[in-house]
Amino acid sequence: MTFSLTSLGCAKNLVNSEQMHHLMREAGFTPVADADGADLAIINTCGFIDAAKSEAIDCILEHARLKEEGRLGGIIVTGCLSERYQDEIQKELPEIDAVLGVGSFGEIVRAAEAVLAKKAYRAFGDISAPVEELERDVSTGPGWAWLRIAEGCDNFCAFCAIPFIRGRYRSRDLDAIVREAEELAANGVKELIVIAQDITRYGTEHGGKRRLAELCRRLSAIEGVQWIRLHYLYPDQFDDELIDEIAGNDKIVKYLDIPIQHINNAILKRMNRRGTGDEIRTLLNELRSRIPDLVLRTSLITGLPGESEAEFEELLNFLREARIERVGVFPFSPEEGTPAAAMPHCDADEAARRADLILELQGRILDDFADAQVGRELDVLIESRNEEEDAWIGRSWADSPEVDSFVVVSGDAQPGEIVRVRMERAENGVLYGSVVRC
Repeated sequence: MTFSLTSLGCAKNLVNSEQMHHLMREAGFTPVADADGADLAIINTCGFIDAAKSEAIDCILEHARLKEEGRLGGIIVTGCLSERYQDEIQKELPEIDAVLGVGSFGEIVRAAEAVLAKKAYRAFGDISAPVEELERDVSTGPGWAWLRIAEGCDNFCAFCAIPFIRGRYRSRDLDAIVREAEELAANGVKELIVIAQDITRYGTEHGGKRRLAELCRRLSAIEGVQWIRLHYLYPDQFDDELIDEIAGNDKIVKYLDIPIQHINNAILKRMNRRGTGDEIRTLLNELRSRIPDLVLRTSLITGLPGESEAEFEELLNFLREARIERVGVFPFSPEEGTPAAAMPHCDADEAARRADLILELQGRILDDFADAQVGRELDVLIESRNEEEDAWIGRSWADSPEVDSFVVVSGDAQPGEIVRVRMERAENGVLYGSVVRC
């Protein structure tokens, strides 16, 4: 029996998709790239914001048309959309044959077997249970993989539904993470991208101490691991041990993803974010002073409840001063069930206009950063070949996959290798260079 698997949303969701892929394959199912002609289609959905929900529903409807035309057997829907709307999803989309919540990814084979036997299947496990340790078929790379270290979130930001969808914060066992990282390295992974909704909180449940620095030390001792990239560090959870580890550990790339969302004190308070704008400024300045060559990434939201032109201008001025190299910006999306959804906020067009202004500003900062790298020699992880340009495509320490820029590389290289490249020019934030040595 054949199955296709479509993974929507974030990297954490992709890890769950990789786990389901492995479970299905181990059970004897054959993966295929296209749902057209498959016995089963698994759709792992995102349900975080309106755009993601619309994408997931459109994807389900596309599969439903294939099923109606007799070109697809059954449809299994998993992930955040099914968890969030577990009472409505099959009523609204009766073409779905089985549905699993985020606490039940491990039941995918039972769901598949039920669908093939023409039986209904629903499973919604405890979303705050300990993280289920499942093997996975890595679908990223070559040369890199996500390494999820925790699940859920305890931050309860006023605009975010994640704690209600993914449950309370639960750290994975440290030894289990290291074993997974060792296996990834043995299979050629050179860059581990450490992810969770909040990795700085790792190990702190039930009054425990922060253990991210300890985890980084363990990961850096693994043979074959060359880069460790840290994603989603919350600004209020940094301590000296972590900063010293990042600064002194050569395997930790000097790139930190710290979502701040805003800089205005009143808006941060409405968002239920801990800390103030001044504390964020102080942290970023300290990080830059203690970690040479640091590249920062952050996430921002425009049009939040209470964001007038004055608060937005404060955010723009902060970005001009801080010159954060990598910025993702999203217009505010009122999510039902969250406190922010009930607050007065600016309309969607205005929120989008403000997001565009930030992107315009950041485009100039990105160009300036790329220009400053010309003439330097940087390590680059090679990912793919561009035959039209007769060159390789890769990423430097300053680029995270899927969200940042890239490097166009001439010379001898192979996908999955980290090579030394001399940067020769920059165009629109993209660097071009030649291999100087491996």
